[in-house]
Amino acid sequence: MADMSKEACLKDVVVNGKPCDCDIIADCKVGDMVPLEVKLTNRSKNAVGPFALTIIPFQDYQNGVHNYDLQDAVTFIGSNTFYIETVNPTENSICVGALLFLYTGDFYLNIKFQDDNSGRELPLAWFCLPSVHIKALDPTL
Repeated sequence: MADMSKEACLKDVVVNGKPCDCDIIADCKVGDMVPLEVKLTNRSKNAVGPFALTIIPFQDYQNGVHNYDLQDAVTFIGSNTFYIETVNPTENSICVGALLFLYTGDFYLNIKFQDDNSGRELPLAWFCLPSVHIKALDPTL
């Protein structure tokens, strides 16, 4: 894979039908399916891939502790890992999934890339996806 600039990838994250970034808190109701979409646009001059995109939920207790042991609080409908073969220049790859929150609370999603080829590196911008903040609310509110 060719060397790419930091601007090589445009990332869009949509939670529950609304664009989401690190400054926006997405609301959902406990027990409702929460659609999640991550769109990657290759702005480089070269095709990139293969690689995997993994979404990892956690809770941040605001005291330096992150809880990743959430199998009883949040589940994925389908997989939390998406395998992307190739993204050609100016094209995009859209990873679509869904979450189900079982308890109320503030949750975050880390979106991470894994490159299976250790002989090359994805550009740093591809590893800088923001954590997505989701507030799971009581369904009666």
